[in-house]
Amino acid sequence: MSTLAGGREAYAARRWPDAVGQYTAADHDEELPAGDLEQLAISVILTGRGSEGVDILSRAHLKYLADGDYPAAARCAVWTGMNLILLGEPARSAGWLARARRIVEDLPEPCPFEGLLSVPVGLGALYQGDGATAADAFTRAADLGRARGDADSAALGTLGLGQAKIMLGEVDDGLALLDEAMVAVTVGEISPIPAGIIYCAVIETCHLAFDLRRAHEWTRALDRWCDAQQKLVAFSGQCQMHRAELYRLHGAWTEAIDAAKTAQDLAFRGDRMATYGGFYQQAEIHRLRGDFDDAEAAYLHAQDTGFPAQPGLALLRLAQGRPDQAQSLLRQAMDGIDPGYRRLMLAARVEIELAAGDAPAARAAVEELDSLCASIDMPLLHALAEQSQAAVLFHEGDPGAALVTLRRAWSRWLSLDAPFEAARCRALLARVCTVLGDEESARTEREAARAVFSELGAAPALAELELAGLEQVPLAADARTAPAPSTGTHAHHAADAGPLTARETEVVRLVSAGLSNRNIAAELFISEKRWPGT
Repeated sequence: MSTLAGGREAYAARRWPDAVGQYTAADHDEELPAGDLEQLAISVILTGRGSEGVDILSRAHLKYLADGDYPAAARCAVWTGMNLILLGEPARSAGWLARARRIVEDLPEPCPFEGLLSVPVGLGALYQGDGATAADAFTRAADLGRARGDADSAALGTLGLGQAKIMLGEVDDGLALLDEAMVAVTVGEISPIPAGIIYCAVIETCHLAFDLRRAHEWTRALDRWCDAQQKLVAFSGQCQMHRAELYRLHGAWTEAIDAAKTAQDLAFRGDRMATYGGFYQQAEIHRLRGDFDDAEAAYLHAQDTGFPAQPGLALLRLAQGRPDQAQSLLRQAMDGIDPGYRRLMLAARVEIELAAGDAPAARAAVEELDSLCASIDMPLLHALAEQSQAAVLFHEGDPGAALVTLRRAWSRWLSLDAPFEAARCRALLARVCTVLGDEESARTEREAARAVFSELGAAPALAELELAGLEQVPLAADARTAPAPSTGTHAHHAADAGPLTARETEVVRLVSAGLSNRNIAAELFISEKRWPGT
């Protein structure tokens, strides 16, 4: 078999490194035909060498022009431009897209690939938060693709229209369009690069819409798609970062760290779009485990990509006992941000505003969450809204209403298989039950939360839980009352404390110093390594 035939066979079988090797060898003997040059370029891009692949794609474009195949030349120019967008080179991208448009406009007949030209227009509008303009552009892409038989532009237009509708609040219609775009991918109608783009964009959009079921389903499908291709780099890192997020939610924190690090490795090898998610998800696990220095470093790596490492970095500051800084960071991040990403920060906003002492701001964030629930009927969103609502109700002095709402949130987290969030509900339930005088239920909830936090290795949450329990233990007579915690509970003191454990003595010291409960929890966690066996 000739090297050219071998390259074509490897490309058809999705053996990308083999296709690169065979096509490159054939190209050394004699310049490849335009179609084979294009396939070599795609193979190189998929193995993680995006810049090299773009250079080869431009060669294919020139070869198509020399052959007089102007529609194919226009298609190559569009994909050169779109790949340059992914590489972070907007000026070069704009030049190639303008070239593609000129070729299409000069054709005497309608171009089959004209719909592709509307895709970057729609993407630009999406990035600017202009859902209406994006919807118009993507509708044109989809309509032209269907009318002229270009499956790629039809599917990309359908995908983008779904994203735009979700941005505009038409969530159900938008999700249905995402499913339609995915059908075209799964039946094999779509070229490899747009197929990967659609997979990753659909999963990201599902997260923005709080649609955990679809996120699971399409992440598994993306995983299978990546595994079916030899040494695929492009899109594989993004698959791993999505897996890391799901692992984190479901309490598989070791697996989440492994997936996040794999995403980082694939990002360094060429899947640049996985850089942010790989580091952010790693940082989240470090924060939850109390590895604050490692969390800080990973959040800053994520932030270096140009996207804010929020709400995670703000929650890290809160865990470190710095609620005012957490409040400032998150407020800045949410000011003017895209509405889709703002939604993801609202629950953290409630927690941080309560800790910083701004109850009206926390109540406003809860009301924003509640209004979202009216248009986005997703269990994950309802769980976040109910848990946040319960925290505010408790802070406002209505433990009875908080109890009802919190039990509903806990039930939702259980159904979502989210053990850490369910345990956080139970920790707050313990405090609510204590205030209501139900000590037996408080003890049950506290022990259940402690078991989950211990199993997960959630040291900061465990330290805060222990503090909440110690608040009910009589303290020394000379300990003065600490400031009220963000959730509205108060420490109780008595003249005759009896013998205190090392941890209880430390709590007395910190309370006497006037620290808030959040600061005390941070101090308790940081001090744990000094107290073996406590």
